[in-house]
Formats: sequence, C-alpha cells, structure tokens
Amino acid sequence: MIKKTISLTSEGKKELEQELDELIKNRPVIAEKIATARAFGDLSENEEYSSARNEQKMAESRILEIQDILKNAKIIRGGKKDKADLGATISLEMNGRKVEYTLVGPTEANPLEGKISNESPIGKALLGKKTGEEFEFNGKNVKIIDIQ
Repeated sequence: MIKKTISLTSEGKKELEQELDELIKNRPVIAEKIATARAFGDLSENEEYSSARNEQKMAESRILEIQDILKNAKIIRGGKKDKADLGATISLEMNGRKVEYTLVGPTEANPLEGKISNESPIGKALLGKKTGEEFEFNGKNVKIIDIQ
C-alpha cells in the first residue's frame, strides 16, 4: 500500500504533537475511569463503563491517526512568495470584500481560522496565481492583493 504524503506547516505539526502528548498523558485518567466503573459490577448495564470504554477507543484511534499523519508528514517550507503556494497567506478582494486565507494541506484546513486546503475549490483556484492577478471564482470577481 502506498502512503500518501501529508503536507503540514511547522505550526500544524507542533499542534498535532501537542495534541498527541495530551492524549497520551490522558491514558491513565481514562484507565482509572474504566477501573472505577468496573467496581460497580454488571458491565452489560453499566453506562459509566461503556462511556469510559468509548472514550478510550476514541482516544486510541486519534493517537494512531496523529502518529500516522506525523510519520507521513512533509513540512511546508516558506519559499519565494511571488505566487500562491502551500504555506502562503493570500490577501484577496472578492466582489469588493477583503479576505485573507492561508493555503495549507487538508489535514490542517480550518476555514473558520482562515486556513483553506490546497485541495478545496478555492485553494485549487489560488494555486500558482500571482499578486495583482484577477480571476473569476463561483461567479465572483477575485483579485490577489498580496501574498506573504
């Protein structure tokens, strides 16, 4: 099976490493919840036990997911910002409204924080564009004001 390389900014990598550390540190807390719930007897009708086991499964699943992401991560290096590329922060004017996006890989994407995936429709449309360039996206006029 071929593993897909995952593009991450150095900030995104640090955030994942911190999340992984917290999940690993929380393992004993979850184990204690399971042990405490077991003490109540019949596990088939023990909601506390089921809830703690579910929490453990979710945490272990996320640990494996983060470890896999980090193992296959390629850190995005900031280079020349003469054109829109991964890691670049792009200031746009869309139909008279100014917006700012940072192009990241899909793992880091969070539109509410202004981080858009290079695989998203707007991300694909921005890739390779230069400052001052104008284009149409979803019926909106877009102009690239600045790339950092």
